[in-house]
Amino acid sequence: MIIALKKDIRKEEQDRLIAWLESYGVRTHISEGEFQTVVGLVGDTTRIDTDLISGLDIVQSVTRISEPFKKANRKFHPDDTVVQVTDQVALGGGHFQLIAGPCSVETENQVETIARAVKASGAGMLRGGAFKPRTSPYDFQGLHGEGIRILLEVKKRTGMPIITEIMDIGHLPLFEQVDVIQVGARNMQNFELLKELGRIDKPILLKRGLANNIKELLMSAEYIMSGGNEQVILCERGVRTFETYTRNTLDLSAVAVLHELSHLPVVVDPSHATGAARYVKPMAMAAAACGADGLMIEVHNDPAHARCDGPQSLTPEQFDDVARAVAKIRSVVA
Repeated sequence: MIIALKKDIRKEEQDRLIAWLESYGVRTHISEGEFQTVVGLVGDTTRIDTDLISGLDIVQSVTRISEPFKKANRKFHPDDTVVQVTDQVALGGGHFQLIAGPCSVETENQVETIARAVKASGAGMLRGGAFKPRTSPYDFQGLHGEGIRILLEVKKRTGMPIITEIMDIGHLPLFEQVDVIQVGARNMQNFELLKELGRIDKPILLKRGLANNIKELLMSAEYIMSGGNEQVILCERGVRTFETYTRNTLDLSAVAVLHELSHLPVVVDPSHATGAARYVKPMAMAAAACGADGLMIEVHNDPAHARCDGPQSLTPEQFDDVARAVAKIRSVVA
């Protein structure tokens, strides 16, 4: 249930209403926008008389909603959420970010070389996999703790905030100095992991699963947010379909739908979606055109010898070209 309050009401009146509503055993979530204050009710609202609430002098409107996601719902939170990664780097609400780096951390020199190159091209955040979920147990699984150490060292030398993927709750202590924790497609419905991430004060980038719909993605975000951590970034990275010419099918309509349903920022990953470097530029431009709040792009200084996902990785020169094209698209759209 969503209750929109009238403008310029007294705080005492609002507090009395909140106390009365909570006496029914529901939780309240207050969102104060520039023009309106909205109270969202979470829990069993069947016993609450909407007609009675509508008749109150301080209430403008009452709406019952059917979506099971409450905290991620734009109806509760009309304004776009801005996730503040660092003092200088924000995402959402008009703040656009290029997130770039290698699929997997290989060496310190490799990561620093790539980081300096993508930063010069306009990237605001550095991505790199320390833990790598691979289909085959014989493929490179990442450097684990050593990979995170390398990322943190490069962060010190370049000033770029880092994002890397977590695989298991037990690894969480290794992520204390990581700026943004990524939940990969395979872990989107690892609910115990999501609940644990809901208890920490750190931005979480949540990737859509290989075969999950938009509602399921938002419900996974709800798991994190219901634990108290509302710093969630959604990521569209393509879904599995019958098509074989690309690694996955990039669902750019999800960007528009997610922005309509939710206040959370939405990032697009054209690298994993297409699986081919030659398709990254047009898909990145399309993502920028349809309103994505950021792009996550894989960049490697030697893609032919990358230990993971070389075919979809751009060279630093190719990334610079993509960054320029995206900037032009965004200027036109704006």
